Amino acid sequence: MSLDWVLPDWRAPARVRALSTRRSGGISRDRYASLNLATHVGDEAAAVEENRRRLRAAAGLPAQPSWLHQVHGAEVEDLDRPDCASAPIGHDAALIGRDAALTRTVGRVCAILTADCVPILLADDEGSVVAAAHAGWRGLSAGVLAATVRALEVASARVHAWIGPCIGAAHYEVGAEVRDALLAVDRQAAAAFRATRGGKFHADLALAARQQLQALGIARIHGAGECTYAYPDRYFSHRRDGQTGRQATLIWLDEP
Repeated sequence: MSLDWVLPDWRAPARVRALSTRRSGGISRDRYASLNLATHVGDEAAAVEENRRRLRAAAGLPAQPSWLHQVHGAEVEDLDRPDCASAPIGHDAALIGRDAALTRTVGRVCAILTADCVPILLADDEGSVVAAAHAGWRGLSAGVLAATVRALEVASARVHAWIGPCIGAAHYEVGAEVRDALLAVDRQAAAAFRATRGGKFHADLALAARQQLQALGIARIHGAGECTYAYPDRYFSHRRDGQTGRQATLIWLDEP
């Protein structure tokens, strides 16, 4: 089966390129079948390396993505800072403790790995800067979106946002601590929760992310389509399968 991915349904400038992978087209086996792109989940290193090679070839990526070591926090990596920029473009850097990345450089690929959390892409009207953020409930409550938007250093009115495939509310039941954490950041987040039983709630992470983006002044928000849990043939889902692979959401700049 060939590689498959989702393209953002937004109106970012043509030089902004982006995609979000699905799970087909790789060589990983069993619970990681087949296009697992993460090295930290227990898959064979050689299989992940080949999957990444296939993705780069099939999608025409200008370089290997700069893979982050995500920790559900709010730190943003500027891939253009000297110690990143001095390395070969697309280096697989050990960018530890980062949950978002941005670049203003043609050919540097920002990458986020997910298996239920919310991948969010950002780009400005001029196509001068792009970013990708990893936003689970911990990242949303830690302020990863505010930190990423602030790092863009452009007016929010000039920013496009796209919310990629993530777990849907119907399959994401959480405790009151998750609701409380998000309400502490944004009281409007109450609309993203529906009480179920025994003090539990169904949480709509995509809606909570959208609300935070809107509160930051971003009006052009697209995406939030397929649920990763609901389509086992298309997506990895940690909530559904436990130990499993990761799909990637990528963004980069082409030449003007």
